[in-house]
Order: sequence, then structure tokens, then C-alpha cells
Amino acid sequence: MSIPNYYPKPADPEATLEYLNVVIRHHKRTPDNLYPDERSLNPTSGWHCDDFIQQDYAAGTAPVYHETVIPEWHPFASQIWPGTCDTGQLTREGLEDAVKHGQDFWSVYHDALGFLDTVDPRDIYVRTSTEVRTHQVAGAILYGMDPSTIGRRWPIYTQPQNIDSLVPNYGCPNANTIRAAYQSVPAWTDHLVLHQGLQQRLDTTLGTTGLSVWNSWYDHFFDTFSSRTCHGHPLPCNATGACVSQEDANAVFALGDWEYNYIWNSAQNASTYTSLTFGEPVPSDGVSPFFRRGQKAQFVAHNQAVFFTELLHNFERVRSGEETHKLRFYVGHDGSMIRLAAGLGLGKASNGGALKWPAMGSEIVMEVGGFVAVFGDPV
Repeated sequence: MSIPNYYPKPADPEATLEYLNVVIRHHKRTPDNLYPDERSLNPTSGWHCDDFIQQDYAAGTAPVYHETVIPEWHPFASQIWPGTCDTGQLTREGLEDAVKHGQDFWSVYHDALGFLDTVDPRDIYVRTSTEVRTHQVAGAILYGMDPSTIGRRWPIYTQPQNIDSLVPNYGCPNANTIRAAYQSVPAWTDHLVLHQGLQQRLDTTLGTTGLSVWNSWYDHFFDTFSSRTCHGHPLPCNATGACVSQEDANAVFALGDWEYNYIWNSAQNASTYTSLTFGEPVPSDGVSPFFRRGQKAQFVAHNQAVFFTELLHNFERVRSGEETHKLRFYVGHDGSMIRLAAGLGLGKASNGGALKWPAMGSEIVMEVGGFVAVFGDPV
């Protein structure tokens, strides 16, 4: 089935699409987290990222590109896999997925709906985090939408890393206190106790015993297992031949989903934590205050943190007629997506229940539409 067949068109035949705000997670990458003896837990073939050129140069200078080298003689080589990849680096598979994502996006918003006419920076504003993989994904998506972009310069916009709203690294002591509190109650601690057998097997096999970043939640295991399985790599095996079983990996994936939902959605005060770090969650009635219907579009954000404020400014520009772009396209991370989903109320019971760990390339599209009212005034 073609991608446009999955797009649910509005019931009102008079409805028109006026503006798009899209947020996605980047596509496939190498693991972000490393085991203490990472090299021994990978096949000798390792990870390779030299199968596409990674350019990084200033206009008007030599068009240099970079390749990662991991010398066998290096005294700390055991801390990284063999090959030509750094941690968190976009892979060829991730690049190809991003190109396909762009093709699919264009098939809906150009081919099926006729909303986007051309792939042009005057119509499409692209913002990413400061991570190189998000820049590369943005370029691949634009190329997927229109291969002629390969010969054109295109601005992508970032914010300084310490204040970037897309990846909230800015300090918020109140949020940290709230999260620490609901990760110290039985609802959280009991799940760690319940799965002690799993934790001990993983620690023994992977050398993570006593390391709090690996033992306080399943985030790091989820990252390393999912990155491997997404690329067709085997699950880790140590020098003795002991391997992580698929059964244990599946348990980690389920626990990762549960933990992400608990932290950002279901825990007591999770909504306040999300609000402080990213944006306004939905109230008890399940309706986001960000979009409340009236006679005309209303955009409201209460106690909003920075990214929802950014979205609010975007929609206010649409309402006031100041917006010159048809599409604002954001490339972020799993933390961006889970916070946005929680803030929009997608994890509430009225919207289908629990959230899961956002997949590579996952996407949330916010459409602003209009129609002609009975008396002829556009709404």
C-alpha cells in the first residue's frame, strides 16, 4: 500500500491545509552508550561508517570530510568497537532510511495533497539539534523530497547546545527534584527488584556490575541492543562465549518502554516534570491547552517550557499572517519525541494509553487547517 493511503483526510471537504509543523527523531545510528570493555563484545567486523562521505567544511575552503579511525595500537582501544564509527554516528542504513522518509513525506504533502509545490528554503524551514547526525538526516530528507537539492545550499538552524529547546539540557533543579522523587518510590524501585535476575545476567555477561548508569534503569541496555538489532548485528557476546539472549533483549525492550512511559507520562507529577523541561501537558480532561477550539483558532500555553513556547510562537505567526514558511521541520532525538508526545497528551487513556520509547525516524505532524464558514469568512 502506498504511503498516501495511510493519511486520514479531514471529513470536511472544504477543509484546506495551511501550515505544517513536523518533529521527527533522527534515523539509525551506532550505540550512544559503551560497555567498559566494548571491543570484546562486538564481532571483529565491528561498525563501519566510511561507506558514505561525511563532509564538514566552511564555504570557500577545501571541501574536507572526516573519517573515524580507531588504531589497534591505541592504549584505550578496548573502550570502543573495531571499525570506523564513533558513538551515536549516523550509519548508511540510517541515511537511506532518512532519504526514504523524505520520499514518503513528499508523496503525501505534494503528490497526494498538493500542499508543497517545491522543495525550497523559502517554503521549508529546517531546525535540528547540534548533533551532526540530525544535520545529516535533514539533508537526506530534503534529498528524498527532491534529488535536485544535492546541488543547492540549504540552511538548517540550531540553537546553542546549552539552551537548545529541542534537547533540553538547560538546568532545572525543580524538575530534577520531581523526577528523583518519583524514581525513589515503590512504583519505580519495585520494577528494578522484580527484574534483578535479568540485571545480574546482563551485568555478568557485559561487565556492568556496580555501574549505576547501567543498573539504575534499562536505558543504556535498550540503546545498545536496539542499535545492534536495527542494523542486523548480533546481540553482545563476551570473550567466554556467553551471549545476551533474544529473550533477555525482548525483556529489556519491554522494560525500556515501561520506563519511558513512567518517567514522562504516567508517574505522579510526570506531567509537571515534562512541563518544566519541555512544555505544557494536557489537563485532566485530556484536551491539550495548546489547541483549544473556539470561533477562531486559539493557541494557549500555560507554564510552558521552552520547546512548547517555540511551537506557540510558530502558530501565533501563522494566525497573525507573519509566517512565510509552509513547513517547519524539526529533527530531534528520542528525548524530544517522548516529551512532545507526553505534552500533547498522546499517552493519556483518552488517546490510547501508554507511550513507548520513540523509534528511530518516528514523527509527529501538527497541521493547521482552515475552511470557509457559512458566511464566507475564512476560519
